[in-house]
Amino acid sequence: MATRDDGRLDGDDGPFEGGDGGDGPFAGDDRSDRRDDFEKRTAPYRRELLTHCYRMLGSVHEAEDLVQETMLRAWLAYDRYDAGRASLRTWLYRIATNRCLTALRGRTRRPLPSGLVGALEDPGAPMTLGAEVPWLEPFPDRGATGPVFGAGAAAGDPAGVVAARGSLRLALIAAMQLLPPRQRAVLILRDVLAWPAAEVAEALGTSTASVNSALQRARARLGEAGLTEEEVTEPPDHEQRAVIDRYLRAFEDADLDALRALLTQDVVLEMPPVLNWYVGPDAYVAFIARVFAMRGTDWRLRPTTANGQPALAAYVRAPGDDTYRLHTLQVFTATHGAVSHTVVFQLPTVFTAFGLAEVWED
Repeated sequence: MATRDDGRLDGDDGPFEGGDGGDGPFAGDDRSDRRDDFEKRTAPYRRELLTHCYRMLGSVHEAEDLVQETMLRAWLAYDRYDAGRASLRTWLYRIATNRCLTALRGRTRRPLPSGLVGALEDPGAPMTLGAEVPWLEPFPDRGATGPVFGAGAAAGDPAGVVAARGSLRLALIAAMQLLPPRQRAVLILRDVLAWPAAEVAEALGTSTASVNSALQRARARLGEAGLTEEEVTEPPDHEQRAVIDRYLRAFEDADLDALRALLTQDVVLEMPPVLNWYVGPDAYVAFIARVFAMRGTDWRLRPTTANGQPALAAYVRAPGDDTYRLHTLQVFTATHGAVSHTVVFQLPTVFTAFGLAEVWED
């Protein structure tokens, strides 16, 4: 059974079986030398492949698994890799993309609460837990560099804002979850990685006409999702830091008036795994007041970043407790001197992916 350039076995889209137990197709010292060569040559691409798989899957831990599977398949097919047909980077992306498509078969999409149910008007409404929902997860920025994020589409297209760091913005990743997996793959390969249509067609085993059609439908779907340029373009870092620094101080001071002053009129607050979500500064501030009433007002917030956006790891000290304990990771969309969207994650998988300590450490 032959191995194709995308790392799949002809007639078998499942995992590799048999072989030499994962040690690769070589033997003895030659195998060891080739393994070292493989590791050295593929290491520079691991981070960007993780980013690519995350865009496809919306989950960091699933993306990590798919990168590991990609590398295993690439190693097993390494002796048949032909540099004259494709660069190593392109070959790895082809394997990774097809593995993601296989993983997505029969899967439900990973949404945020705003993609599942309507907004609530009452900030005091009972909290509804979406325990069985495979929630969209944020992506930790540590180690990310410019080339990881790729190039963007031409300005003027609905997907024209898929550029540079903006291609990882949480709003865009959430919108991509609305696309069928193959449309998602085409959009990423064409508009984020700037692959020619013919190259995408070869990687996905389809025609150029099919790729162009899928891209047109994907861009139209993103336009229907109501994405705004502010949601998926990257404002200056100093502007974001200034807003979030003020937000941090207001939150730690439990100053609701100061928090309100930092919010846009159409600000959104959502909190996976809770289905409740709210629109507008009145509901936002009223819900934060509810949190303070429930958890107390003694908080410590530590700045970090996620999806190229500012984020805060929130720790709270309950009355009678000497320790600040991890509560949530809050990811912000901050533009024009105000917060327009906050996603508050209280998911163990997110805490693990970001390496957040369970208790506050000075």
